[in-house]
Amino acid sequence: MTAPVRARISGPWLALLAGPLSFGIAGPSLILPDAAAAFGTGIGAVTWIVTAFGWGIAVGTPLLAGLQSHRGARTALLACAALVLAGAVAVATVPWLPVLIAGSALQGLGTAGFTTMGMTLAGSARAMGLVTSSLAVVGSASPLVGDLIGDALGWRFALALPALSLLAVPAALRSAPRTPAVPARFDPIGAVLVTALVTALVFVPHYWLPAGIAVVVIAVLLAGHLRARPDGFVPAALLRTPVFLTAAGLAFALAVVNFGLMYMLPPRLTAESGWTSGEVGLAILWPLLFGGLVSYVVIAATAKTPFRAVAVLFPALAVLALTLAGVSASPAALLIAQALASLAAASGQGVYAVRAGDAAGSHRAAGMGLFNLTYLLGAAFGPAIAALW
Repeated sequence: MTAPVRARISGPWLALLAGPLSFGIAGPSLILPDAAAAFGTGIGAVTWIVTAFGWGIAVGTPLLAGLQSHRGARTALLACAALVLAGAVAVATVPWLPVLIAGSALQGLGTAGFTTMGMTLAGSARAMGLVTSSLAVVGSASPLVGDLIGDALGWRFALALPALSLLAVPAALRSAPRTPAVPARFDPIGAVLVTALVTALVFVPHYWLPAGIAVVVIAVLLAGHLRARPDGFVPAALLRTPVFLTAAGLAFALAVVNFGLMYMLPPRLTAESGWTSGEVGLAILWPLLFGGLVSYVVIAATAKTPFRAVAVLFPALAVLALTLAGVSASPAALLIAQALASLAAASGQGVYAVRAGDAAGSHRAAGMGLFNLTYLLGAAFGPAIAALW
């Protein structure tokens, strides 16, 4: 096997390719009431727009990474661009809720691939820092941006904001490797099993018993398939690499803490301070922006730090954030806790992605797909766990 070719695409282009994914996660939060009013339905029905996007990024992360591994980055880029463009056109022009849900899922699939490719093509810790910090910064500002776009152009155009990633496609195509990193026969059974497993995992926080049973059954089937096809859709070598598994597991834990606090703290801030929801939204924007912006510096500064050190540093910050949020009711302390959690998650995602990519070797694209998948699952589990408290 040949080592993947590192592209010379600059970090800002990679950030533009990856960052708009966050618009689809948090951007619709303030415009869903407008969508519900337009369709004459409840918030629960239009929330499926966001749920479909979440499913798309969870499923699209390993699937598009597999396409990149076996068909090359250029093919994967074009496939992702087609998915995002089709989804954006659907959500912006067709006033029918099922089409909006399908279009949101298509955008999720495509932007998941863009994000994985942005991390795969990052040739340095500094470039990786730009990619992961862009996700955090865009996620912090996306509710406000989505609301402004909704007021100016209409709420359907706010749903199409992930399509901004298309602006980076020409630059990525010019620099992407022309040959696949792992030229091998495609593994359709492995792809189907991974898709089914991810879909079941996405539904665990909502329907834990049937989804949990499905996860166990599918995981057993996938394990058996890995023994029969160790070089298939999920390279078995990755699951035997301690650094890769540790990095992915820590990224999952940091995402759980960060996104859990993002949903847990606003009601507490409202209760303790008497602020309106708009005031709480503006107050919590700054800790999230702090985490995203400072993470770029942290990722670059820790590029040569031993893995054991960074494996302790960011979980320690997350534990400090949880402790502070648990023992103090002061609005200032709660905002500091969110800032620490955001810094730990955004920095940890970038630092651990670099280590995971290096450990993956010739399976870098598949490794980045699986790594991103664990982080995104943490982002899904965090709010569900927070809702139990």
